[in-house]
Amino acid sequence: MYKVKEIFYSLQGEGAHAGRPAIFCRFTGCNLWNGREQDRAKSVCDFCDTDFIGTDGQNGGEFRTAAELANNLASFWPQLIVGNKVLGTPYVIFTGGEPALQLDEALINALKELGFEIAIETNGTKKLPQGIDWICVSPKADAKVVITSGQELKLVYPQALAPPASFTHLDFENFYLQPMGESSQNYTQQAISYCLAHPQWSLSLQTHKITGID
Repeated sequence: MYKVKEIFYSLQGEGAHAGRPAIFCRFTGCNLWNGREQDRAKSVCDFCDTDFIGTDGQNGGEFRTAAELANNLASFWPQLIVGNKVLGTPYVIFTGGEPALQLDEALINALKELGFEIAIETNGTKKLPQGIDWICVSPKADAKVVITSGQELKLVYPQALAPPASFTHLDFENFYLQPMGESSQNYTQQAISYCLAHPQWSLSLQTHKITGID
């Protein structure tokens, strides 16, 4: 059984694939915060701004099999055919909460059969199944990161227990700093200054919020 908070089709707003059309699948549940406000202060990740409790979000629900969920996801992708060629590779991003709690080999295989490219946005504390095309790890506080390689490390900045220098040795293709609470210009300026002084890092902004994209 897969429990999904919401599914929607939009543009990726962050990181290396900012601007790319994608289907977002937000799983319920997280291992670093239970989602209840009364427990936020004592959680490992106390700055999360995402509702991942329950299955009552947009297009959310429970899916009994990998094939059922994969076919549901495929229904959100527009099919543009020119001649005999389908334009645009179907692209799905699994997020949460913590998607590694539910994403498994069966679902990956079902999506691959439908021609999907698969991405995950994870806190990096859980092992991942094989077959994911784009791994984005976003470390949280002092939670131990066990996913030490991938395509993208995206660090919410600043975090007192997660300084950027703690992750520079990891094997990622891209390193991003994303200002915490981008309405705070102070954090944005701090991230800009850090990137300029440490050019291994690039700035990631939440362009979907800036542009008003859902």
